[in-house]
Amino acid sequence: MLNTNAYPLVLRSKVHQQTHLKMVHTRDDISANLELLNIIHLCNQKHGWTLLIAPEHIPNKSMLERCSIDSSKLLVIKQKHISNLQYVLNEALNNGNFAAVITWTNVTTADQLQNMNLNLSGTELFCFSKIPSQDTCTIDAMIS
Repeated sequence: MLNTNAYPLVLRSKVHQQTHLKMVHTRDDISANLELLNIIHLCNQKHGWTLLIAPEHIPNKSMLERCSIDSSKLLVIKQKHISNLQYVLNEALNNGNFAAVITWTNVTTADQLQNMNLNLSGTELFCFSKIPSQDTCTIDAMIS
């Protein structure tokens, strides 16, 4: 089972109208995957499905099982299947069957999500965003 204390969530909540958008800021793919597994694990304990919209990475089934996550409560919509993101988000958030909806800033920005006037009706909305690492080694840094 995933130890939820070992990997603290880096969440910054913003409230806009009736929406409760939780931005998840991560520095790299490894921390993003750990945060994603942690969130899915927490949401998996609730009534309803967890929807991943245009995920950058999808954990494999064996990883989900090792983290005590029921993969039958997890739905994935790939980016190529989305023509209207706002419609998909509103439908998912308002139908009452989802405990959480998770998306990434590769398909939308936090500002765009705030401006969509989404109504969560009890569903949690998470948006993953990568923070550029200050420790990144670049050619320019190596030369100077």
